[in-house]
Amino acid sequence: MYNDINMKEKILKFKIVPNAKRNEIKGEKVYLTAPPVEGKANKALIEFLAEHFKIKKYQVSIVRGEKSRNKVVALDF
Repeated sequence: MYNDINMKEKILKFKIVPNAKRNEIKGEKVYLTAPPVEGKANKALIEFLAEHFKIKKYQVSIVRGEKSRNKVVALDF
């Protein structure tokens, strides 16, 4: 799940499950309440990961998979 690029950046791979009952991470899956339309799930993913890792939203970026349920996300610390 975690892959070091350098000391300040982490690359994470997740499978997104939209329309869930609550936002949560279970293993390599992220459950989001947002629907997968018009980028709502992507926005919710960024907000959720920023809150979960206690970083700013601009420090979270989707590297790969913007239109897929399989995402590669970069976190800048």
